Amino acid sequence: MKRKVLVITGTRAEYGLLSNVLRLLKEDDEFELQLIATGMHLSPDYGYTYKEIEDDGFKIDKKIEILLSSDSSIGVSKAMGLAQISFAEAFEELQPDLILVLGDRYEILSAVTSAMIARIPVAHLNGGEKTEGAIDESIRHSLTKMSHLHFTATEEYYQRVIQLGENPNRVFNVGEVGLDNITRLNLMSKSEFEDSINFKLKQKAIIITFHPVTLEKGESVRQFNELLLAVDELEDTSIIITHSNSDMEGRQIIELINKYVSENSDKAISFPSLGYRRYLSALQYMDAVVGNSSSGIVEAPSFKTPTINIGSRQKGRIQANSIINTEATKESILEAFNSIYDIKFQENLKSIVNPYGQGESSQRLIDVLKQTDFKNLIDKKFFDLN
Repeated sequence: MKRKVLVITGTRAEYGLLSNVLRLLKEDDEFELQLIATGMHLSPDYGYTYKEIEDDGFKIDKKIEILLSSDSSIGVSKAMGLAQISFAEAFEELQPDLILVLGDRYEILSAVTSAMIARIPVAHLNGGEKTEGAIDESIRHSLTKMSHLHFTATEEYYQRVIQLGENPNRVFNVGEVGLDNITRLNLMSKSEFEDSINFKLKQKAIIITFHPVTLEKGESVRQFNELLLAVDELEDTSIIITHSNSDMEGRQIIELINKYVSENSDKAISFPSLGYRRYLSALQYMDAVVGNSSSGIVEAPSFKTPTINIGSRQKGRIQANSIINTEATKESILEAFNSIYDIKFQENLKSIVNPYGQGESSQRLIDVLKQTDFKNLIDKKFFDLN
């Protein structure tokens, strides 16, 4: 009998990272893939990205609505409560043998909490990572403690999961699964990409993704305004902006994006979501990835594309030398733009190696699942280092 592996996804970025894992699970005769789409996937404000999942040929077993029309702390907490109730009902119906999740989102915390109460084992991807400037840091480590099988992206993260008390026999450093897409997908040529967004790139081009700074109350809007002031001074530069996550203050950032694009339609364009194939294609033709998204840390170095990483949201992550960290001020951001066009910096980009791996991570993960008895996972003990 096939073992049922239930994968849960709530955001466009998370789905992009998981897409190759989903494909391999779907094609493997040992597993029955189950899939739940939730969170941003089901919202028109974020592009109804569940349609991208279906367009890729995946059947969504459950769509769980949790987003409320608020990005306040109260609204997010209510969404988490609704999510936990809904996931409990879905698990009772689907009866998975294992739940597989990635990352650090609040809707995933609700899902894994429900799984813990239902005594369903959980496999967690991307544990052990540090993002000291976001609430994601606490959620990620909490997910580690509620999970039973761990897949990390680097050796340092592998060691940190063990430091959190997880048995080394259940922790596997497979690399970043999302990087598999770079070699697997047929990425677009520049003209194909321009046609797909109906926008001609200028001599220079940047892509911006800026998410709320969830540990710095009231700072998100100020920081994003500083970024807009900086990019407004760039000459002959196309600006592609993707919408922020559904975190606290996220809708305020989206309002600023829409206003900026409407006033600068000659050079700026925005999207709720580009989709992972179009986004990865874009990275080939950008002078920089700008903002505070993990994609600038994890994926951009594989294209030898520089990243201007703003503020503290990604503080603590392992970084390639292609990343320039800067304060969230107009002056600091402009200084970073000057740096990425420096001849020496451009020359050094040619030798950049992505610390998150070179691919084939998804297959390594599947191989571990094949060798694992899910029934024995639920019994776990704290692993002491001494």
